[in-house]
Amino acid sequence: MPNCTAGPMGFGRQGRRVVQADFDGGAISSDGGLMLVQQIDRRIGLSAAAAAVLHDPRDPDRITHTLRDLVAQRLYGLCCGYEDLNDHDRLRGDPLLQTAVGTGEELASSPTFSRMETRATRNDVIALNRVLVEQFIASQPRPPKELILDVDASDVPLHGDQEGAQFHGYYDHYCYLPLYVYCGEAMLACVLRSSRIDGAKHSAAVIRLLVGRLRQAWPKVGIIVRGDSGFCRQRLIRWCERSGVGYIIGLARNPRLHALVEHWEARLASRYARQKTKQRAIREFRYAAESWNIERRVITRLEYGDKGCNPRFVVTNLRRRADQLYDELYCIRGEAENRIKETQLDLFGTRASCHKFHANGLRLMFSALAYTLMQQLRAQALRGTVLERASAATIRARLLKIGAAVVRNTRRVRILLASHHPLRDVYRTAALILAT
Repeated sequence: MPNCTAGPMGFGRQGRRVVQADFDGGAISSDGGLMLVQQIDRRIGLSAAAAAVLHDPRDPDRITHTLRDLVAQRLYGLCCGYEDLNDHDRLRGDPLLQTAVGTGEELASSPTFSRMETRATRNDVIALNRVLVEQFIASQPRPPKELILDVDASDVPLHGDQEGAQFHGYYDHYCYLPLYVYCGEAMLACVLRSSRIDGAKHSAAVIRLLVGRLRQAWPKVGIIVRGDSGFCRQRLIRWCERSGVGYIIGLARNPRLHALVEHWEARLASRYARQKTKQRAIREFRYAAESWNIERRVITRLEYGDKGCNPRFVVTNLRRRADQLYDELYCIRGEAENRIKETQLDLFGTRASCHKFHANGLRLMFSALAYTLMQQLRAQALRGTVLERASAATIRARLLKIGAAVVRNTRRVRILLASHHPLRDVYRTAALILAT
C-alpha cells in the first residue's frame, strides 16, 4: 500500500466551489441493504444452525465473540462482497454490520477468523452440509411430489502450497474439484475434493445420503438424478435402479453409438441437402456398454447442418416420451452450471487460499451458506419484483450497496438510507415481507 497523506482529496471545482472528499463521515455504511440479509437469516435461522454444529474448543470464560456471531459476520460479509478476511479489520467497526450481527461492540478481526478456519475438521464440513439439507427441507411449505437433483463438479484454482493440490489435465492448472448437488436453485451438498480423481467420485455416496434424508422427510416423494456424461457411472446408475430413483444422465459418444444412429443421420443429411436448413430429430433405442449388466434406454438428439452431424446421447430409466425427456428435462440441467457460477464467482467459492484442506473446505461451505442466504432472499422477499430472477451479484449491486447513515442511542438504532436510491420501493417491499 502507498503511504497516503491524510487530508481531503481534491476533485476540482464546480463554479466557485472547491470539490473535496475525505473519510471523516463517521457512522456511515455502504451496505444499507445488509439488514435484509440479516432479516432472512433471522427468519430461516441459518447462521445459528451453522454455529450449532461447528465444534468450538475455546474456553467459554475467555470468549469475546460467540461462534454464532462469527458465522453471521462472515456470511454477511460475503453477501456484501467482502471475500477477504483482512476486510474485517475495518468492517469490525462498521455500525451497520454490528447491528446486523446483533451487538454494539467491535466485531471479530481477521486473526480471529483465521483461527476459526484453521481448526476446521472434516466433521465440521460434513455437519454444515447437513445444515444445507435441513434448510432445504424447512423451506418447503408442503411435501413436494417430485424433486430433481442436479449433480455437477467444477474447479477451484489453486496458486499456493495447499494440502491436496493436484494438477488437472482438463482445466490445465492446479485445483480442487468440488462436487455440487442442487435441487432447483437450492444447494443441497458441496463437497471439496482433490482434483486427481474421477469427476464422479463420491457422487453415488452423496446422492444416497441425500435421498435417504429427503425420503425420511417426505416418504412419497419422487426423486430424479440428473447429470452430464461425467456422471454416467455404473455405481450411481445401479444404485438408482435398486433404490427406485429415476435418472437421466448424459452418455459419452463412442463408435458403437455412432453406428447405431447412422441410418437416422443419413435421413437427416438427405433432408438437409434438399431443404438447406438444419435438421433435428430425437430417437431412442436399447443399448448396453460392455461394463453394463443390462440394456438400458438411450435417447439421442440428432442434428445435421452445415458442419455435419452432431449427436448427443442420454441414458435414462424414466418412461416419459423421448422428446419430453430430452427437451423439457435433460436440457434444463444447464441451470445448475449457472448456480455453480453464482456460488463460486458471486459468493467467492474459489477463495481457497488456506494451507489446510479442511480450512478450505470450511471456506467453501461459508460461500455455500452465503449463497443460501441470497437464494432465500430472492425466493422469499424479491418474488414479483425486478430482482426476482437476478443473480447474487446483481442483488448485491442494486439492493445491498446503499449508502446509509447509522444513528445509535440508548433507545434505538436508526438507519438513514440514501433518499434517491432507485430501488427504494423494492427494498421497502422486501423489508415488509421479511418483517411478518
